[in-house]
Amino acid sequence: MELHVEAPLIGISWTLLMVLITFFVLYLILKKYFFGKLHNFMEARSQKIVDAFDNAEEAKRAAEERLKEYDDKLEDIERERRDTLTEAKKKADENAKAIISEAEEKASEMLRQAREEIEREKERTVRDMREQVAMLSVYAAEKIIENQLDAGSQQALVDKVLDDANQGEWKLPHNALR
Repeated sequence: MELHVEAPLIGISWTLLMVLITFFVLYLILKKYFFGKLHNFMEARSQKIVDAFDNAEEAKRAAEERLKEYDDKLEDIERERRDTLTEAKKKADENAKAIISEAEEKASEMLRQAREEIEREKERTVRDMREQVAMLSVYAAEKIIENQLDAGSQQALVDKVLDDANQGEWKLPHNALR
C-alpha cells in the first residue's frame, strides 16, 4: 500500500506567503522612509531643471538685449565716424581752397610786381639809351666839327659810329662827357 498524498488543487504555499509578507513589509518600510525622500529629491531635481531652463531663457533674452544694445552702439559709432570723416573732408577741402586762393593771389601779386619791375626797367633802359644816343650824337657832332669833313667823310664817320653802337662798343672817350 502505498500511501499517496495528493496535494490539493488550491493549496497554500507557506514559502510564497512568507515572500509576499516580506515584500509587503519591505514596501511599507521603503514607503515610510525612502520613497518620500526619493520623491522629494526627484521633485527638487525636476524643479532645478525647470529653473535652469527658465534662467537659460532669461539669460538668452538678456544676452539678446545686450547684443541689440551693442549693435545700436556700433551703428552710432559708425555714424559718428562717417560724420567725422565727412566733416574732416569738408574742412580739408575748404582749407585746400583757401590755400589755393591765397597762392593764386600771391602769384597774381608777384606777377603784377614783376610786370611793374619790367616796365620800370624798360623805361630806365629807354631813358639810358636816349641819354647815350644824345651823348653819341654830341660826340659825333664834335668829331664832325673837329674834322670839318666833307660829305663822304662825314657819312663814313656816321656809319662807323653806328657800327660801333651796334657792336656794343658804345664806350665814349672820357673827354666826350665834359
